Amino acid sequence: MKYGILLLLTAVLLLGSCKKEEITPVTNTTTVETLGRDALYDLMLDWYLWYKQMPVVTLRDYKDPYELMSAARYKTIDRWSFVADYNAFMASMQGSFVGHGIRMGLDAQKKARVVLIYKNSPLYANGVRRGWIIKTINGGDLASVLLSGDATAYSNLIGASQSGVTNTFVFQTPEGKDSTITTKKASFQVNSVLTYKTFDLKTGKTGYLAFNEFIEPSSEELKTAFQYLKQENVKDLILDMRYNTGGILSVATELASYIAGKSTSTVLVKSDHNDEQASNNANTYFSTMLYPLNLTRLVVISTRETASASEVVINGLKPFMNVVTIGDTTNGKPTGMNVWGYNNKYVFAPVTFKLLNSAGQGDFYAGFPPLKYVPDDLTHDFGDPNESCLKESIYYMEHGSVSSKGAYIYSRNAIFSERPDLLNNTYKVDPQLLRK
Repeated sequence: MKYGILLLLTAVLLLGSCKKEEITPVTNTTTVETLGRDALYDLMLDWYLWYKQMPVVTLRDYKDPYELMSAARYKTIDRWSFVADYNAFMASMQGSFVGHGIRMGLDAQKKARVVLIYKNSPLYANGVRRGWIIKTINGGDLASVLLSGDATAYSNLIGASQSGVTNTFVFQTPEGKDSTITTKKASFQVNSVLTYKTFDLKTGKTGYLAFNEFIEPSSEELKTAFQYLKQENVKDLILDMRYNTGGILSVATELASYIAGKSTSTVLVKSDHNDEQASNNANTYFSTMLYPLNLTRLVVISTRETASASEVVINGLKPFMNVVTIGDTTNGKPTGMNVWGYNNKYVFAPVTFKLLNSAGQGDFYAGFPPLKYVPDDLTHDFGDPNESCLKESIYYMEHGSVSSKGAYIYSRNAIFSERPDLLNNTYKVDPQLLRK
């Protein structure tokens, strides 16, 4: 067997190949589930980071790899290993999305608001932005559904993730006016860079970058953003990764390299496998980028969704610069995955390695606590200096400390997404192998 990509969806991606032969394609569709189940089990016995702690299972009790993964993973620690539909996973890595292109959540007053909206989405073209209140969908009160936490009711309200599904939204704009928009779900490419800009602060020009996920198209988006930030000669950077659940390790390496500008002989992170795969332990080094900023200070806006590859950037940069987080404690995923494709039907993504920075620091299962807890302010758009987390980050940049007055009433927002939650890991990826 060969493995295809490594995941950092709350972690990192590794490259390499297994010692086994490649899985023989299956043509009998009545057996692909059980053969896939057996292949996953054999793979985990070889590669799973906690293979010695796996519970004893009887394979015939589980009909497919999904059930086997749920039963076999080491639940005391592992909340990330997964099996996914092959096509859905490949689409997610390429930034393909079907829907209205929004994430929705409840603010502190229990009003439903737009949390995030992609620039290529149907609603964005109608002027909808983060912070807009969503009063109803097809006449149904969205806030009450989100407040109930009923995923089935939410799914019924928003409809299937299929092109052409039509919904009618009643929004309230920031000016307090109602706006009724009827729109169809569509297929489009997501943008992982949500916005970038600069602020002229007392301490000099500071860059701001809102970055949402580490996927294949991110490289070009980051290149464009850092070309601008380099031209603006920014002295510091505020990196907004509040909803960034992770993705591809090579993209995380690019982001860290843009920020720090270290030499290619400098270690960013180290990956440690189980004792059976110790020969695959490896260092990931900084890369040479066209527009490195060579910074010494970084503020990261974080929430409990800030995971895996995002945490790799935070932890990997700590030995080289002053890294501060503002917002909430991060997810706490100091591990990554190799990713295997099976018969063009499944993707197997068990946790296969842990990640340490160049100083040997890792095991941050409790996450990185912020220097100051600040609630996610859904009433303002990304990059708005009046948004609570950004406002506090700017204060830190100007004063070298967090504000001591104006304490926030801290609470976490419930957030719902149209998109499948595949990207909550760190992946090491070889796309060519994955596609075999």
